[in-house]
Amino acid sequence: MKPSSGIVYEFGEFRFEPVNHLLSRRDGTPVLITPRVFDTLLYLVEHHDTVLDKERLMEAVWPDSIVEENNLSQNISTLRRIFGEDPGSHRFIDTVPGRGYRFIAEVKIRGGETEPERKAETAVELGEGTREAESVAAALPPASAVGGRKRWPVLVSALVVVALGAVSFFLWRSRPQSVVGPQPPISATNNSIPEKSIAVLQFDNLSDDKQNSYFAAAVQDEILTDLAKIADLKVISRISAGLYKSGNPRNSREIGQQLGVAYLLEGNMQRFGDQVRVNAQLIDTRTDTHIWSQTYDRHVADVFALQSEIAQSIAAQLQARISPTELADFAQPSTIDLTAKALYEQALELEFKPPQHENLLQAVRLLEEAVARDPRFVLAYCAAARMHLDLYLGGYDHAPARRELADAAIKNAARIQPDAGEVHLASAQYWFHGFRDYDRARTEIDLARRTLPNDPKVCFITAAMDRRQGRWSEAVRNFERAVELDPLNVEFLMSTGGTDEGLHSYAEARQMFERASILTPRDSFVRISRASPPLDARADIRPLRSELNAIMAEEPQAAPEIADVLFDCALIERDPAAVSRALAVMPAEGISRGNFMYPREWFAGLAARTFHDSVAARTSFTAARTILDKIVREQPDYAPAWSLLGRVDAGLGRKEEAVQEGRRACELLPLSKDAWFAPGYIRNLAWIYAWTGNKELALEQLEFLQHLQRKQGLHYGWLRLHPEWDSLRGDPRFEKIVASLAPKN
Repeated sequence: MKPSSGIVYEFGEFRFEPVNHLLSRRDGTPVLITPRVFDTLLYLVEHHDTVLDKERLMEAVWPDSIVEENNLSQNISTLRRIFGEDPGSHRFIDTVPGRGYRFIAEVKIRGGETEPERKAETAVELGEGTREAESVAAALPPASAVGGRKRWPVLVSALVVVALGAVSFFLWRSRPQSVVGPQPPISATNNSIPEKSIAVLQFDNLSDDKQNSYFAAAVQDEILTDLAKIADLKVISRISAGLYKSGNPRNSREIGQQLGVAYLLEGNMQRFGDQVRVNAQLIDTRTDTHIWSQTYDRHVADVFALQSEIAQSIAAQLQARISPTELADFAQPSTIDLTAKALYEQALELEFKPPQHENLLQAVRLLEEAVARDPRFVLAYCAAARMHLDLYLGGYDHAPARRELADAAIKNAARIQPDAGEVHLASAQYWFHGFRDYDRARTEIDLARRTLPNDPKVCFITAAMDRRQGRWSEAVRNFERAVELDPLNVEFLMSTGGTDEGLHSYAEARQMFERASILTPRDSFVRISRASPPLDARADIRPLRSELNAIMAEEPQAAPEIADVLFDCALIERDPAAVSRALAVMPAEGISRGNFMYPREWFAGLAARTFHDSVAARTSFTAARTILDKIVREQPDYAPAWSLLGRVDAGLGRKEEAVQEGRRACELLPLSKDAWFAPGYIRNLAWIYAWTGNKELALEQLEFLQHLQRKQGLHYGWLRLHPEWDSLRGDPRFEKIVASLAPKN
């Protein structure tokens, strides 16, 4: 399709420049779309307010091909996701039953302004998304409906919980795998890639001393950090760029396509005593040509000034505008102590490796050494704060003392550089993850965004807060923006997919899980997540069972890591032998689900109860109760422990205690405070009521969840199949709830 020359379309918060093959938001943020999605949008916009038959659209988008209608449906779905549309609320594209589609947003047509004119326009900031947390605060369930902890939606509880939890920030980071030459998870094209976009790849260490690899990483990291602070550039994050390991053959065209960038910076470093030689070269990925290169010979003490010099040279080559503030930041290296910088790089490397707990503790120790050498090393303080919060959130050390260590690190950083974006980012994480103080966290994240325009963590944390506050469209959009800046980050892909799945957007979830699977094809959690949507959406457990069987055949050593998923699957299938096998491989200390360690005794008790072994059930539940009672006494504000303790007491017949504990979990985390996790607590309270024989109150909780806009905490497959709900089966009210979640086609 040939776009009309010079015409620019504006609709909602978007600007569409067909001649430049560019879709962007009003703030100038580009949106990457594939050529066919571009053509679909162009035809819709050019014929706005006209009902377009599907056949007509398909002929326009695929003029020389015969394609299935599903191709068009996928393009429309992609556009809806970009526009942040809810399933029942379409502001841009309307589906006309039996006909096709119509672009219904108001379209303004302009003759193609100049860049200064466009920048001068007042940005329109729309408040998309439902503030559901605010609306439900005024319509809370009856006192009996104050609810429990979420074990997450499906039997993917072990994984999607991991992906969905606000603490997925660290949980998926704990499972990265080395990726060499990843297959393209995105389909960017030369026309959809922003001109001023770059990735800084790992620099090769040519020194004989392999310890200098941290020195090479430091050089690359400082250049990337400087470039990422330039708002006029799109700069890919360290994680995605780092997957293209130094020393491996690199195909610049493919990398550009995979990362969605026009340029790559690569280089090497060699150290000779107190001298260092750095070679850097800039490559245009669209033509695979070297457009700039330079060799620098410097004293090792001058290497930090050199990094700033290289970054400024690259910015000049890309004709990027640099503000005075950004230029001033260039002149401030993160540290001038090479050893402190090497310790920092080692800590970051550990942060991404399992076992998570041990490596986080070791990383914190390295950062403490770094700041002991350079007490003004702001980035090291901020990294330490982040890791203390990871330990606090992960259930490894959920105690105020760990949270206070994060606070102390942030205060140290703020005393040195109070206006640094990294300090504001760390503060945002602290107030959000430590206290769920969204107002203070948003104030800090807005300040961080001013100087960290290319930091995907800013988008990621914003998305996580959006999700907690029930701003669903904004959450999805911000997660996708994080993926845009860090397209090969498995954690971000899984969190985005987990959010889609939690919001019942199963097709979109599957797409994100597929992208993660391309990057980590042998990761068992990613594989299981990819197989889970059919269970959630259609109560079809066969894909998940097939994937579990394949994992066990290929990698039997993975059994302890996925034991709870093996357990859930077997329990749903009512297979006592398979349940016993899952319990046999389950670690003695239990399984971490989301941000809480579930004791093995809980699973054993649940299995015994399901198969009517009351003696074994009482023995296991009693042992689990001892563990959980200790946790709630030591950490009385720990909602997950209270919720599980309530379910254990329900299994023991301690009815009054069970209900009080289930309600306590909800009091600690009410729906008005957390629209994402709190529904799980309500669902668990329904479970407690069902187990203690109060069917009426159990159904009240489930009906309340059913009437939430996104039905958070409820999935068709889980209610339809899991034995935990057996006592409600056959009740007309329960069956009506299940039917409301059933697939519509």
